[in-house]
Amino acid sequence: MAALGLCRAFGALLLSAGPRRARPPALPQPCLPGPVAAACRGLSGSAPRCTTDPLWKCRTKYTVRPVGMKKTGGRDHTGRIRVRGIGGGHKQRYRMIDFQRLRYEEGAPPEPFTEKVISVRYDPCRRVRVSASEGDAYPLGALPIGTLICNLESHPGKGAQYIRAAGTCGVLLRKVNGTAIVQLPSKRQIQVLETCVATVGRVSNVDHNKRVIGKAGRNRWLGKRPHTGLWHRKGGWAGRKIKPLPPMKSYVNLPRVKAVE
Repeated sequence: MAALGLCRAFGALLLSAGPRRARPPALPQPCLPGPVAAACRGLSGSAPRCTTDPLWKCRTKYTVRPVGMKKTGGRDHTGRIRVRGIGGGHKQRYRMIDFQRLRYEEGAPPEPFTEKVISVRYDPCRRVRVSASEGDAYPLGALPIGTLICNLESHPGKGAQYIRAAGTCGVLLRKVNGTAIVQLPSKRQIQVLETCVATVGRVSNVDHNKRVIGKAGRNRWLGKRPHTGLWHRKGGWAGRKIKPLPPMKSYVNLPRVKAVE
């Protein structure tokens, strides 16, 4: 054992004393002028998007066909259960949705265009119906104050991130210095640029919360496992709480004004 330890220590010394290979120099990044960079920034709905693009979180090519899903049973990559009450259920396929409404076709001028809803389909992974949203999409600067909106962007060209749940809508409260302040369904207010695109109207399937399950087997179809039937005493977390609204969240990088001495 002692001889084996000496051999390993001697080998480690030889490896540490050997010459190290220098890293190859980094290649210079190509610098494009402003108009060319702006033109290359456009995205296509059918072309594969770059996986390093911060505006696109999906790592696969966008497709309109349903994609197969593998059930996890509430387990993470290590095999341990992280979320209880999940398991079984009917097979589901995921539908990719491109929430960026303002997307010009290749070679078309940047002008208002018309889209046609071909069909409205059921999506097992969402409460809403999949189609072009009910209503027209406009920048917030082109809408009057008090308009009901949904599918709101946080940054121009990023795609809808807010007000996407079934039957929800927000309200355009006011416009201040090129920005718009929108009230979310949770009564919280956010501030975004006027160039952010939103859809006029309310998200479909308003009566989704009025459905009757009817029997325990339907929850199993939905992939929900039953909980224990024992009675559990509820603590203080279960009571009604009146909390003040959080401050307005701003996605606008306004310049800071220095104090005059």
